[in-house]
Amino acid sequence: MSTVPVRKYTPEEYLALERAAPYKSEYFAGEIFAMSGASLSHILIVKNLVRCLDEALDGKDFLVLPTDMRVKCPTGLLTYPDIVITCANPQFDDLRKDTLLNPMALIEVLSPSTEAYDRGKKFEHYREINSLQEYVLVAQDHPLVEKFVRPNSGSWGWSAQNSLDDSLILASCGATVRLSDVYAGVEFPPATIADIVPMNREPR
Repeated sequence: MSTVPVRKYTPEEYLALERAAPYKSEYFAGEIFAMSGASLSHILIVKNLVRCLDEALDGKDFLVLPTDMRVKCPTGLLTYPDIVITCANPQFDDLRKDTLLNPMALIEVLSPSTEAYDRGKKFEHYREINSLQEYVLVAQDHPLVEKFVRPNSGSWGWSAQNSLDDSLILASCGATVRLSDVYAGVEFPPATIADIVPMNREPR
């Protein structure tokens, strides 16, 4: 039985298509993957984080870039993190300045369809970015913010906060954000035992 071969695109072909497309897609190893839409909770959390980070970093030499800033990994992955924090002198892949090379911190808001990818393969790609110091995962159905930090030793450490009274502290840029502000306006579904994330998860 014959199969139709998967069309392979060069990075240049992907970028030409992506810049003209009405929706966002990821690119890796010659393939283009359409990205799904976001829930109301996801949108609210991203909006809250951007507002809080902008306030926390006002007057400092950092940029907070939400949703539409494409990031290129050394592995060849081209993708759109929910939030990117970079220095005031960002490095781009070309003169269009729409593909960032040097993020300091990346934040992803988890959803059922993307959580395994964000924790696994996507983090593998992100870890190859030399400038990246912190990777943050934010649950949208209950208060939980996990932070992976790469100190000078190169080994990633892990920490988590799961109370609205806690704060997310980003050492890479000196920003502190209360979880109560992160989740402002977000309605959580009724909790079940299966929803509870163990707080003794081993660092990657």
